[in-house]
Amino acid sequence: MSGTANDIAVVGMSCRFPGVRDVDDFWRLLLDGESTFGTFPGHRTVPDRTPHPDAATVNSGSFLDAVDGFDAEFFGTPAAEAAAMDPVQRLGLELAWEAVEDARVPAAALAGREVDVVVGAGPSGYDLLRKLSGSDQDDHYTALGSSGALIANRISHLFDVRGLSLCADSGQSSSLVSLALACERIRGGAVDTALAGGVQLITDPEAGLGLANLGALSPDGRCFPFDARANGFVRGEGGAFVLLKRLDRAVADGDRVYAVVRGWGVGSGGATSRMPDPSPTGQAAAVLSALRCADIDFDDVEYVEAHGTGTRRGDPAELAGLREVFRRTGRGRPLVIGSAKANVGHLEPAAGIVGLVKAALCLDRAHLVPHPGFTSPNPEIPDFRADFEVLRTARPWPDTPGRPRRAGVTSVGMGGTTAHLILEQAPATWAGAPGPAHGVPGTVPWVLSARSEPALRAQAARLRDRVAADPSLTAADVGHSLVTTRTAFTHRAVVLGADREHALSGLGLVAAGSDAAHAVRGTADGPAGPVVLVFPGQGSQWLGMGRRLYAESEVFADAVDDCARALRPWLDWSLLDLVTGAESAPSLERGDAVVQPALFAMMVSLARVWRSLGVVPDAVVGHSQGEIAAACAAGALSLDDAARVVALRSRALTALAGHGGMNAVAAPLAEVEERLTRWPGRLSVAAVNGPASVVVSGDLAALDEFAAAAAADGVRVRRVRIEYASHSHQVERIREQVLAATADVTPRQTPVEFHSTVTGGRLDTRELGSAYWYDNLRSTVRFGEVVGALMRERGGVYVEVSPHPVLQVAMEETADALASPPLVVNTLNKQDGGTAKILASAAELHVRGVPVNWETVFAAARPRRIGLPLYPFQRQRYWLTAPDDDVPGPQPAAGGPDLDSEASVRALVCAETAALLAAKDPDLAKAPLAARSDETFKALGFDSSMVVALRNRLTSVTGVRLPATVAFTYPTPRRLAQRLFSLLTPTEPEPPEAAPDERPESNSDDDLYALIDRGYV
Repeated sequence: MSGTANDIAVVGMSCRFPGVRDVDDFWRLLLDGESTFGTFPGHRTVPDRTPHPDAATVNSGSFLDAVDGFDAEFFGTPAAEAAAMDPVQRLGLELAWEAVEDARVPAAALAGREVDVVVGAGPSGYDLLRKLSGSDQDDHYTALGSSGALIANRISHLFDVRGLSLCADSGQSSSLVSLALACERIRGGAVDTALAGGVQLITDPEAGLGLANLGALSPDGRCFPFDARANGFVRGEGGAFVLLKRLDRAVADGDRVYAVVRGWGVGSGGATSRMPDPSPTGQAAAVLSALRCADIDFDDVEYVEAHGTGTRRGDPAELAGLREVFRRTGRGRPLVIGSAKANVGHLEPAAGIVGLVKAALCLDRAHLVPHPGFTSPNPEIPDFRADFEVLRTARPWPDTPGRPRRAGVTSVGMGGTTAHLILEQAPATWAGAPGPAHGVPGTVPWVLSARSEPALRAQAARLRDRVAADPSLTAADVGHSLVTTRTAFTHRAVVLGADREHALSGLGLVAAGSDAAHAVRGTADGPAGPVVLVFPGQGSQWLGMGRRLYAESEVFADAVDDCARALRPWLDWSLLDLVTGAESAPSLERGDAVVQPALFAMMVSLARVWRSLGVVPDAVVGHSQGEIAAACAAGALSLDDAARVVALRSRALTALAGHGGMNAVAAPLAEVEERLTRWPGRLSVAAVNGPASVVVSGDLAALDEFAAAAAADGVRVRRVRIEYASHSHQVERIREQVLAATADVTPRQTPVEFHSTVTGGRLDTRELGSAYWYDNLRSTVRFGEVVGALMRERGGVYVEVSPHPVLQVAMEETADALASPPLVVNTLNKQDGGTAKILASAAELHVRGVPVNWETVFAAARPRRIGLPLYPFQRQRYWLTAPDDDVPGPQPAAGGPDLDSEASVRALVCAETAALLAAKDPDLAKAPLAARSDETFKALGFDSSMVVALRNRLTSVTGVRLPATVAFTYPTPRRLAQRLFSLLTPTEPEPPEAAPDERPESNSDDDLYALIDRGYV
């Protein structure tokens, strides 16, 4: 019985042998015909041992250099338990994880599923060593550490899989019997996926004295299967695992397939031979059973990976069994045979799975490999060359039309249990085969993670080396594979590469433990909290603000088109022309009738882009007109209703133009309210944006008087560039017009929380009717109060959804007052209006634990899932007893800055300033910053978002918490360095921060003071 619904695909493989880390290393060893034989490492020798006559024999073999290392932190294992675990359990966990990684399956995708775990393994002798050393006294982990069953059980626990969990023991055939059982369960429909493997370690070589007495071990320290020199095997250490999957599921899922298991047979020789002699009858029966199960002729099998121990009785008996299969099937041509024991020794319970991995690699890579050490056939096998061939050099194994490559694998247990499997090359048209791919234009994210900071750096270094060594790997292939085949851990990094070299340099920075604009790092050490999308009012507009994104993002373009259709009945100009900056676009100077609909469309469309990236709001907050976009993005208003509100209400506002205005005041609310008592009925508080950020609205003359009086007292006041006095008594003139314009709005309930800056708290969205949209225009905007309450009570992350950040600094100031400031990011800015900026902000969210759907970035590229470097386990020594201290946490990167002088702090400020300038424009950073440290940040080329970024970088390096506005107050690198140094080495009580001497000109329009100009700071 065969077919994709019955055959089993090998979709992932892992292995570990001396000097061999993975299947690629193993393939190189096989192809070169090399072996791993040596002597037991001296540093692993058991002390106080009286020499035995057979010591040289048992100390010869294929031994790992060390078996005491384990990444307990990765596997969530306490130090005492890790020390009590038999090393075979530790190695089994690592190999199982690597097999899943090699299958390009994120481990989380297996959780909760019916997946079998079957393992062939035996004790290493570690438990005896612990007893002899007295290390297991009063150790409640002893039972868990020594139990063979716990190997499979620990793996099932690691992946949270719910199928059969079994550690089988049929002697040397254990792992292949386990694999046959897994295949039977898959074909029978019990499960569709299974992990099968085997592990062998030798903590005390003298445990092999019984085998030496039996004459099974080679006194030469080499293994010569089928050769005239065959005189025994050598013991080997290591193991291998495979991930199995029903073939039709593997093809449908686009999995990479190494080989297909067509059939299997397992049986015992019974009493046909004397124990422990092998049984040719039993071996022939297992092979014939496998052929029937696979429904193929023996003549169609070109290679058999034999048990091939190189023992005097074993090889002749095994080949006698194969000759019986020749006789029974009528095979008429020689069979190529080999045995991996000539390469890596006899791994006993893991031997069968080692042979299967070797055969699968030969099928996958279309080569038969040489057999080390073979010179002439064993004379106990008569007429050897008539039926068998052992290769001395590698041989291509080409495709033959209508005749796929096929191999058999045999494993024999000392007690007589034999397993035989038939493998076939993968179908030529399996869905995961590389196909034509398209590039991803612009910046591409490469997302990495690890359980510790050192492992994250090692992961970045491995990936850099892997990609640098293979020019055929596209940025899209790498990025897609990272987000679809790897599990997201706590320590995270996102490298944003504009091209291949840029991405490689970013990996280098992460590997070095450094940060940069295109190498974002962070720790997702707990729930990120609610995602709050924040929609500002006016001030973020700029001509052509959507041009680049409209060309780069299909999601954004579709959303803008939808907004244009919804606004078309109410506008006499083209939204698309304005958003994309076409020559026919209306001027933004035409006032609110143009600006407000345009900003509404931008914000709604950007919110849809965030949603496509998986950043779905738990709550929304809007500032003034931004509440209309917030309501639409939350689903409380339909797009048509929201478009009607913003278009008709903004048209009504034109009647107020020229009669009033607004002032931004850098002072606390209480102080502003006290000053306003001099102008009752003429001025009022329009908005409260932050702890020291208030907007005053009202009559023009009164605003001028207020500004003059405040300036005389040293309070900074700026006129906001709006031609009317919204959020003041003047709005009452258009009350009836606004109510009529919004009368037909039908709000609806939504699961997204709507936090009203009109009422100051959460609002039932069914109340967003006509009266609300008038109150929204008339009432004070309580933005600072709402955001402050959310940050204090809920934490979370805050995403400003606008074409340029105008609320970020105000939110950062509010966050700075908290013990654990929440993350605040923006969406676009004037300098970067494309997808790269959004991806950079998405990276900031991701590294802090916010789920981001990175797959959408690569969807149009049709990328491949490629093989990636395996997880870099950070092993520590656990041997016999636990270390005194538990596993230490991540250590800070070495080589931190020396900040013991003002000059060194100034050098740091200049270096971080230069890094930000270089990211914006490399030409800006060419002139030495040290020589320009007395120039203002605005003169150096900073914009407002770079000011916040500089604060963040300096805080990260020094640990000193700085306010978001620190570079406004200390506007040159020298003055900022002086301030930072005073905080690092305080010698006297800290004076209150004074306003900087340098004040911008009243007509300044540069980005640094844009937030002040627009009334948000």
